[in-house]
Amino acid sequence: MERRWSPVFNPSNLLKAIWQWVDARLDLSPIVKHASEKQVPEHRHSSWYYWGGICLFLFVVQVLTGVLLMVYYRSGPDAYDSVREITYQIRFGWLIRSVHAWSANLMIFAVFVHMFSVFFMKAYRQPREFGWWSGLGLLGLCMVFGFSGYLLPMDELAFFATRVGLAIPETLPGMSGIISAVLRGGPEVASATLQRFFALHVVVLPALFAPLLGIHLWLVQKHGNALPPSEEAKPEAERKSVPFFPNFAMRDMAVWLIVLNVIAVLAALFPWQLDAAADPLKPAPPGIHPEWYFMSQFEALKLLGRVIPGTLGEFAGVGLFTLALLMWAAVPLFDTRTAPGQRGRNTTLFGLLVLIAVIALTVIGYIEVL
Repeated sequence: MERRWSPVFNPSNLLKAIWQWVDARLDLSPIVKHASEKQVPEHRHSSWYYWGGICLFLFVVQVLTGVLLMVYYRSGPDAYDSVREITYQIRFGWLIRSVHAWSANLMIFAVFVHMFSVFFMKAYRQPREFGWWSGLGLLGLCMVFGFSGYLLPMDELAFFATRVGLAIPETLPGMSGIISAVLRGGPEVASATLQRFFALHVVVLPALFAPLLGIHLWLVQKHGNALPPSEEAKPEAERKSVPFFPNFAMRDMAVWLIVLNVIAVLAALFPWQLDAAADPLKPAPPGIHPEWYFMSQFEALKLLGRVIPGTLGEFAGVGLFTLALLMWAAVPLFDTRTAPGQRGRNTTLFGLLVLIAVIALTVIGYIEVL
């Protein structure tokens, strides 16, 4: 009688055994169960749900390319020479640097789009108030990330733009000494400033950003994707949804692939340039201005300075901007409701005014400097 032998090695059994061993120690089954049962609403505004994932993907690109750049970057007097080596001598260094710079700008842009989409979909309402506030915190950290990283090449454009940027908060009473002591490390932007910005960029900000991002993602998973008011008004039987895994997750990854292609095209066709080395003794070249995500604030201060000249105009500009920021953060406290589907205060007009003001001031700022 012929004897049949079963295979000694079965990959599926091995994977199952490994999973059981890990799950017994880390209790991952509830996470897997949540992912398998999670549903994502599907409606005509569903495309806005992808922007949160785009922000996360671009942050991962930032981390990976930033680590590669740190291998060759030297902070201090040799900062400019190290960036020049990365850009012109190290193989594919120009590409990594360009990908890092373009993905940084695209990440801030994506966070802005995500913020306004959350606003107009009313996804800040109860019980998602902390999701809104943690998202605003992440946006603020992203902008500081961009500002601190802008100086690191220590070229002419970065040096003078940083000097302009640091002059803005000095208009606040008592801030001049703090800026000089903490950020600049002296009365002028110098090598001490570069060392502080490098520490801020690679140590302090990641230490703040990572846990806040974890809290934000946990809040999103806890409360799920918010329905816009037009969809909440529909009967529950008429609402549509798709499983998060694998349906929405596969779409998310397809969007990430598109974003990666956009970054690759931008980096290849428009590589990030390196200007001449910074020289503090030279006058600032014409057209120096902050990065685009600070341009609206910069232009608002300039316009108010023309209407109200002198220090009073600077105080008024900073005060007005601070008030607008506090009102923006406090929107969930004004647009309250006690149950899903209940009408809250209509804040759409306020959001449109903010959006139009930001775009208009940015465009006017670039028209004036170009």
